Amino acid sequence: MKFIKAVFFLLLVLAAVNVHAQSSDELKRRKAQLNKELEQLNEDYNETLNNKKASLKQLSILKAQINLRQEKIENINSEVRLLDNQISESNNNVRSLQSQLDQLKKEYAAMILFAYRNQSAYNKMMFLFASKDFNQAYKRLKYLQQFGTYRERQANYIQGTQKELHVKINELDRTKNEKNDLLKDQQKEKETLGNERNNQVKVVSDLSQHEGILKKQQRDLQAKIVKTTRAINEAIRREIEEARRRAAEEERRRAEEAARLAAAKAKAENKPAPVAPAPAKPAAARSTSSVLNATPEAAKLSNDFLGNRGGLPWPVSNGIITQGFGTYTTPEGIRSESTGVDIRTNQGSTVRAVFDGTVVKVGDVSGTYLVIILHGEYFTAYSNLRSVTVARGQKVSTKQAIGTVATDPSTGETEAHFEIYKGTTPVNPKIWLAPN
Repeated sequence: MKFIKAVFFLLLVLAAVNVHAQSSDELKRRKAQLNKELEQLNEDYNETLNNKKASLKQLSILKAQINLRQEKIENINSEVRLLDNQISESNNNVRSLQSQLDQLKKEYAAMILFAYRNQSAYNKMMFLFASKDFNQAYKRLKYLQQFGTYRERQANYIQGTQKELHVKINELDRTKNEKNDLLKDQQKEKETLGNERNNQVKVVSDLSQHEGILKKQQRDLQAKIVKTTRAINEAIRREIEEARRRAAEEERRRAEEAARLAAAKAKAENKPAPVAPAPAKPAAARSTSSVLNATPEAAKLSNDFLGNRGGLPWPVSNGIITQGFGTYTTPEGIRSESTGVDIRTNQGSTVRAVFDGTVVKVGDVSGTYLVIILHGEYFTAYSNLRSVTVARGQKVSTKQAIGTVATDPSTGETEAHFEIYKGTTPVNPKIWLAPN
């Protein structure tokens, strides 16, 4: 029983170590990606410095840098917490091994003392001749032989434990050094974050000198956001109402067919016509989810889409999120709401579908295109497109090109706006997309 418990405990420890390794590897991978994105933003920002006047593009880049820098600091905090746990585990292992080593040495010293006191051949012979009979003499002879073997085995145990202890101590030292390096990196990132925030304040101050131009750009941008959101909501509502109409029509057709068959059967059996059953719950009263998943194909598509949460490809092959999902306040003090994410990418980049579906809208919004794709009960929306290569009603597959991203002539920004809806409810796209 004790052996089973020991094996079970060892399996739990190994599983914990494996989870830790995976978490640590994931954090390091994400930190490397953040470093890569920050380097790209630094290059872009340095290019804007060639212009003597501050621009909205500088402000946008600084905002993206600050967001990524904050995420990197939190990433480092997570790594430090993992290393703290690892250091604690290593300290416990070192103490346990040291205790085992002390006990083994104590037992080995007692064996050495016993062997020293009984090392002469005379004592061994007396020990054997003092036996009551042959069987006891044989057992005592085997005992002397096994005692020598056990002493040798104990010596090997001591050497093995000493080696393991040495390995654990070196591993502990490496972990502590790694933690110290992370803390230094964290301090450096905090200082850089402070400088970027100072630069942001300076850029805002410079932009305030061109208040008229800035306000016009902001009004134009806000108007475009409002139009895009309205167009997406209208398209989704229209698609849901169309789904309700189709469901109601199908329910009516089935009811009529059932009534016709029942009447025909009653007539054939010379019975009175059956009373029509109470109508089922009308499509108008059913939930949006049940209406959009009315067919087996739609239900399967919804399940497949949901099953790929956290693994959907990005709508552009290479990009950085510059504005996240939710409520935010601009450096100018303007409070706004984002129902999706803005993804900064290269000029002329291809925008692609993130999953199989059907195009339900292609429209113009303030001079750029909007594409909405239906995936069962989910919708994805792609806006700020310069051109499109799909049409309403067209089936598309994962990663299929649907257009190219537009570049704002006033700011020089090339950003695709991407949104995901479950029915009429917007959800955070970042948690649905695969790590970039």
